[in-house]
Amino acid sequence: MNFNLLHTDSGSKARAGILQTDHGDIETPIFMPVGTAGTVKGVHQHELEDTIKAHIILGNTYHLYLRPGTEVLEKAGGLHKFIGWDKPILTDSGGYQVYSLSNRRKITEEGVKFLSHIDGSSHFFTPEFVMDIQKQIGADIIMAFDECTPYPCEHGYAKKSMEMTHRWLDRCMQHFHASGSIYGYQQTLAPIVQGSVYKDLRILSAEYIAAQPSLINAIGGLSVGEPTEMLYEMTDLVCQILPDEKPRYLMGVGTPANILECIALGIDMFDCVMPTRNARHGLLFTTEGIINIKNLKWKTDFTALDTGLDNFASTTYSKAYLRHLIYSGELLGAQIASLHNLSFYLWLVKEARKQILEGRFSDWKNAILPKISRRL
Repeated sequence: MNFNLLHTDSGSKARAGILQTDHGDIETPIFMPVGTAGTVKGVHQHELEDTIKAHIILGNTYHLYLRPGTEVLEKAGGLHKFIGWDKPILTDSGGYQVYSLSNRRKITEEGVKFLSHIDGSSHFFTPEFVMDIQKQIGADIIMAFDECTPYPCEHGYAKKSMEMTHRWLDRCMQHFHASGSIYGYQQTLAPIVQGSVYKDLRILSAEYIAAQPSLINAIGGLSVGEPTEMLYEMTDLVCQILPDEKPRYLMGVGTPANILECIALGIDMFDCVMPTRNARHGLLFTTEGIINIKNLKWKTDFTALDTGLDNFASTTYSKAYLRHLIYSGELLGAQIASLHNLSFYLWLVKEARKQILEGRFSDWKNAILPKISRRL
């Protein structure tokens, strides 16, 4: 794995680069569609590649461990072969699911004991075990096991959690490097900056992570309910500390506006369930603004979803037809909307990259943000 930083915007900290992996190159900045359980909901793999033009997708350790199980994945030859996807994959370690399962888990220094949301069975994740699981899954980029603190939380709790996350990282690094890849291609471990919304903790964590011999760094514990201003403040602070020569991944973010603002702060990689989750409820992101397709005003609007995007889902189907499908609960409605929203997100980061390389990012961002953020 190698990261080539090609250009930095003169009016901001926005960067354009190429992250090279054994499963292909990733042009940054990039948005990564979330395929939690080995599927981006409602989207075929060939559509991810041909229509959405995704460079990389996500899987989740917690969900894939429970179903179908790592034994199945290893017999299949890894997640790439299991799902028929030959481009890069990143796996979330399960730390966020630990955060989400607040009433079904117990955190100790050794690891996390939790009850499955599927059948209530008991499981125990340690940093070492999570490394083993992710190697069996076969992701190109695997995440260190961390605790994602809630918002709000007390400074004392955030500090203890951050320090434990750092100790867990040491265990992850040692265990990860003790053995090679199962499937013969390079896998890379990404440490995660934590510290909630406290400047002193974020600085300490960013410095600790920056000192690690990693090829990529991540920022976690944000987009968990904190005000947007705090998201930007913490991101800016951490990006000033993390090394320029390594890609920076902001986990779980976010809206199109969040993505553009954080690109301007120096972030290279994003993921979020928002485009597909909102799509299933009829909320569309377009190059002209945000559409709630369930609104009556679209009932007889036979214009295309978005002529500003170059894909069949956005240019073939009308707003009236999609409204009918969503309103009727037809599965095709969720599929079309998901294809459209993901295409918009990938278009957005691709256009941002183009503007960075051409030296016009800041002016372009300031012009497009009000347009894509307005409600239609």
